[in-house]
Amino acid sequence: MNQFLKRSITFFALPVFILIIAGACDKDMSVMLDNSATNNVGVSFIDSFSIQTSTVQLNNMPSAGRGSILVGKAADSRFGEVKATSYFRIGFSSIANDIPDAAVFDSLNLVLRPNTNRYYFGDTTKTQRLSVHRLEQVLETKTLTGGVQNTALPIYVTGPSIFNDQTFDYSPTSIGAISFAPRVRSLDSLNIRLDPSLGQEFFDLIKTNDLRVSSNENFRDYFKGLVLVPDEDNSAVVAFGYDSVQVKINYTYVGTDGFKRSGYKILNLVDGNLQFNHLDYDRTGTIFEPLTATNRELTSSATAGLTYLQSGTGVVAKVEFPSLKEFLQDENISINKAELVIETSSPANTMYPIPGTLVLLVADFNGVPVSIVQPLVPTQQQPFLLSFYQVGDQMGRNGKYTFNMLSYMKNLKSTSFFDNTSLYISSVIPADSRTFSNFDTALIAVENAKPKIKLNILYTKFR
Repeated sequence: MNQFLKRSITFFALPVFILIIAGACDKDMSVMLDNSATNNVGVSFIDSFSIQTSTVQLNNMPSAGRGSILVGKAADSRFGEVKATSYFRIGFSSIANDIPDAAVFDSLNLVLRPNTNRYYFGDTTKTQRLSVHRLEQVLETKTLTGGVQNTALPIYVTGPSIFNDQTFDYSPTSIGAISFAPRVRSLDSLNIRLDPSLGQEFFDLIKTNDLRVSSNENFRDYFKGLVLVPDEDNSAVVAFGYDSVQVKINYTYVGTDGFKRSGYKILNLVDGNLQFNHLDYDRTGTIFEPLTATNRELTSSATAGLTYLQSGTGVVAKVEFPSLKEFLQDENISINKAELVIETSSPANTMYPIPGTLVLLVADFNGVPVSIVQPLVPTQQQPFLLSFYQVGDQMGRNGKYTFNMLSYMKNLKSTSFFDNTSLYISSVIPADSRTFSNFDTALIAVENAKPKIKLNILYTKFR
């Protein structure tokens, strides 16, 4: 085609296409613009590709070293209950025995402070209760290997970790508990009084220079760590900062001036790579009850079109385009623009936060996510394709996420890598540790018992 004709196509197609889009609103459309001079080229827009959707439960979600102590329980009638229990080690900030000779033990307490994002999920208007338990098993990471017939590992598993479905033994008897109002935006800290007999034991070991407190390694063998457990009647999940955890061994003594004074010995959270959150879910009584770690996929036809995404527990929306590759094999078409649009019925700024960003994971024929869709021009700041949440409006339009699919279309047409694969719309971003330690949830909007997910393609056809 000569350069004049190419310029003519661009000049005429763009403004006319904009007018068509503005007038069509949300209606399905298929438009052809003929070039009257040559009668062999046109621009078409389609948004009616057949899409098959399912809700999928991902497994083996790394949960160690994610930067937040997540603890609590929340429930929603649509997707069920979620629960977080946190495990961590503690050790001395200073091994030296610097307690005054005449000091007397006073108390033992655990101090927790909200994380920097002051994250919460659920109803924070009700009183919450947490209990503290003594860990009875050493925290250890696990290395995953390929499964039966060398099944691939998920892309988000990059090395040894503790995974969100793992548990470690802890004493059923609590060593401390607290009830509190989770006003996370204004909450300064939680101060939990712990078993004084345990505190006296710590104090005596330090005072006598016992070998068990001569190093943090020895202390770990003697005291494995702590577990924070939410009450079953809780209604919210709260995140605390792992780097601000303090266990204080408080004591009193008489100073050289004859006045009574107080002091404390501090234990901090040590080895943040072993702090992990056990994340659990219970979908009993919801439309998603059949979705489990073993029954990992539930088609949207079985849920009246409803599907959802959830960080932490690893719930994603699977999408497949049965006729797309055949369409792209037509040598007489050229894709000008392609967008995947996902509408969500979950409003922003509620007690159930929604994901701010989504990615597209590529799952192999076994349903294991093995790669991430990349943009046309990957950069260090954005090495893979992202979609940021777009707020709805006062006219009742839903919030949405939009992906530029040009790079995916190009690769789907030119390589065999994407054969027998599907896409997972995911709020779990492998490079972002925060997405493994929250419960951000987005329910996809439904229209005519189908998810409101559309693939919009603008293409030029040479006839």
